[in-house]
Amino acid sequence: MKTLSHFKTLLFLCIIVALVAYLDSPYSFIHSGYSYSTISEPAVAQPVDVEPPTDVPVLENRLDSVQMMDGYYVEIYQEYEVYYDEKGNVVKRDPTAKTESVRYWDENAKNEP
Repeated sequence: MKTLSHFKTLLFLCIIVALVAYLDSPYSFIHSGYSYSTISEPAVAQPVDVEPPTDVPVLENRLDSVQMMDGYYVEIYQEYEVYYDEKGNVVKRDPTAKTESVRYWDENAKNEP
């Protein structure tokens, strides 16, 4: 009697798992509006000429300084808000508070204690 109860429970769980797997598959009636094809065409990217905005600043990073510290070169970049006019000329360049640094090792530097 107990074996029959376990068998019914296991059968019920298998049916539930099979139903959920079917509904999650691309072949179910829920996903019938979507096309699942094994052959896909590559997307073609075409360049677009975009004018720089005149009222919104463009953020640019510019090299501010290069320093030598403990055998490393440290490049410090300052972020600027750059405003352009309709012709693409720089109207205004304002520095922001954001700076970034890049550090890289100089193999030729002398290691002094």
